[in-house]
Parts: sequence; structure tokens; C-alpha cells
Amino acid sequence: MEDSRFVLDPATSDLHGDDDLLRKLGPLVPVTAEGVPAWAATRYATLLAVLTHPDLSREIRYWDPAQRAASPPGTAIDRIVTDTSMLNAEGEEHRRLRAPLTAAFTPRRLTWLRPRIEQLTAELIDRLAEMPPDQPVDMRKEFAYPLPRDVISYMIGVPAARQERLHELTDAVAQVGGSLDDSPDLRGDLHVLLGQIIEERRETPGEDLITDLIELRERDGERLSNDELFATIELLLIAGHVTTVNLITNAIGALVNAPDQVQLLRSGRCPYSAAVEETLRWDSPIAYFPMRYATRDVEIDGVPLEAGEPVLACFASAGRDPEQYGQDADVFDMTRQPVNHLSFGHGPHFCLGAPLARLEAEVALSALFEAFPRIAPAAAPDELAPLDTLLGNSTRTMPVLLGPRATR
Repeated sequence: MEDSRFVLDPATSDLHGDDDLLRKLGPLVPVTAEGVPAWAATRYATLLAVLTHPDLSREIRYWDPAQRAASPPGTAIDRIVTDTSMLNAEGEEHRRLRAPLTAAFTPRRLTWLRPRIEQLTAELIDRLAEMPPDQPVDMRKEFAYPLPRDVISYMIGVPAARQERLHELTDAVAQVGGSLDDSPDLRGDLHVLLGQIIEERRETPGEDLITDLIELRERDGERLSNDELFATIELLLIAGHVTTVNLITNAIGALVNAPDQVQLLRSGRCPYSAAVEETLRWDSPIAYFPMRYATRDVEIDGVPLEAGEPVLACFASAGRDPEQYGQDADVFDMTRQPVNHLSFGHGPHFCLGAPLARLEAEVALSALFEAFPRIAPAAAPDELAPLDTLLGNSTRTMPVLLGPRATR
């Protein structure tokens, strides 16, 4: 790999500007991400090839041993690449770990869950309506975060007595401006708490995912070990809501700054699902995601990779690739068809929770913009601080002026 590398800045104030430069540098660009040298897949076609290439694997055993040993511990990248859930499994092992969860995200299960999502959304709308209509409200903290958090807590089966502490910890993970900051120690506290929740569910089963997975573990231990059970539940809790928080936050930001697009929704010319899909393309909830490793020397888009080298997936960059979406790729346009974004991944690792994220975002946006027809931004987009992480793409706050609630 070349010595000259583009340094990815977690605190960049212009992620999309950085991505524009990366795409111009090439389809695969040598970068440094949290101290880790890697190749960045910057363009749509390149990312698609990386996500599906038979000679690239998520299994950490393929990472060059010297590079792996030199990788800084405790970083966001380190947490992802050392995860022992289905996230980093391949082939039959990946299918074994993923299969027990597929029933939780079937159309039938989501149809059953939709009334609960709508109820939680309505309760949040009522809370928003009680706030002063002429004072800024942080929609990330007050709306985009609590909805997916409460939905995944309900699905997983978090006992009511544990929710306050769990929410405090996941507030920090999701970076919604709570009293705690994300850190390895905090992640350790979350790990301990999840262990306590699993044990409580083991003693008092319910109609939830933890109970289902515990029963599978006890019925067929070869399908899911105890460590895999824990890793799977931790993955579901965090991945099951953090990216959806970013999706809803980014969609609100896109729409309040594009009144013409909101009018398309209100006139019925575009469904709210179009707002969700265009947000996923235009402002992907994930910026960069690690890693895939070359299992042998291979060439992708004319760039040679040596066995053991890691590749970083640049989802936000691919979503604005002019070669895929035209010269107006940086414009939020819900009439763009087809969207064909990669924000949920592609191939065997396609996001299992994609249907749930889409459903939550669609319900949330339709309820919000119908309840508050005069909603407007309370700050310019370039005034909003980013999340300060390489993984997530969103802002720490999303202040709006709600205006009066529509009469029913």
C-alpha cells in the first residue's frame, strides 16, 4: 500500500466534501482510519464489487498479522472488527448465526409490530406538541432517538426496571447529548447490564427475541453458543437502533431544508417511503464501515491489493457518486428513480433489520410532517456539529421550530 494516505477525520465538519475528494482520488484510495491503514472503496461500482467479491472476507483471521497487531485498541474500528456475532462471520458460519433472527424481521412480524410503532410515534408527537412551538426542539434527542430505542427494547424484551439505565448507556453510544460520553468503560458497563437482562429473561421468559434466542440455545446449543447468544443480542440492541436514529435525524434535516420536497409528500406525488430511500442514498446513516480483508492478492477496479490488506466501505461516498447518480448526485430529490443505494449493504451481509428501519422511518416522518405543517429548521445545516465518529453519519443535534400542531 502506498505511504501517502488520506487521513479520515472523525470530527470533520464536511464529510461529503471529504468524500468528493476521495472519489476524485480513485475507486480504491489508501487511507488511515483511526490509526489503521486501509483501502477506502469510494465509488458506487467499487463498493458493490467489494461487498460481493469472493476474495474479500469479513473474517478477521485474514487480516495481515503485523497490521492487526499494530492496530490501536479501544477504537470504534476495533470494536467492529473484533465483534464475535454474525457481523464478521462468513459462509456457513454466517448462515448459522443469522438464521435464528430471520423470523424477527419477516413481513408478518413487522405487520404485527406496526401498531406498536405507530403508538410509540403518536406518544412522541403528543409530547412534542406540549413544547413551546416557537422554541427550538432537538429532534434527534426528542424524536429520532427514543422511537427506535423503544422499538428495539420492546422487540428484544428489556424489562421495565432495566430500561432507564440501559437508555442512559445507549444515549452515549447513540450520541444524543446525554450526561455520559461513549468510551470502552461505558461499553463494558453496557455489556454487564445486557448480561443481567439476559439472565432475567432466562428466569422469566416472554414473547421477545431474548427469550426466543435463549430457547434456541437451550434446545440446540450447537446452533448458538452462550457467547454467540450474548454477542447477537448486543448487536441487535446497538445496530438495531443507532443507525435508525441517524436515518430519521438525517431525513428530518433534509426535508426541513427542502420545502419543495415536503410539498411533494403533502400533495401525495411522492410517498414517505421515497423520502426514506432518498435519505438513505443522499445522507447514508453510515459513513465508513470496517473491514473486508483480501484473502489473496487480488485486483479491483485496476487497483492491486495484497493478501491481508483491509478495505473500508464508504457508504456515504457511494451514495453521492456522480458516475452512478449523475451530476446532481449531491441534490436531495425524491423523484429520483430508481434509487438503488447500498446503504444497507449488499449480498449475504445485507442488513437484516432494513425492513424495520424503513418502517420506523416512514411512520415517524409521516406522523411528524402531518402533525406540524409549519416545521422549519432552527439552524443552518453547516452550523450543526457532526457525530465525531468514523462510523456514523449524522449530526449531534437537529434543532427545528415545530410551529403549531395541525388541527385534527
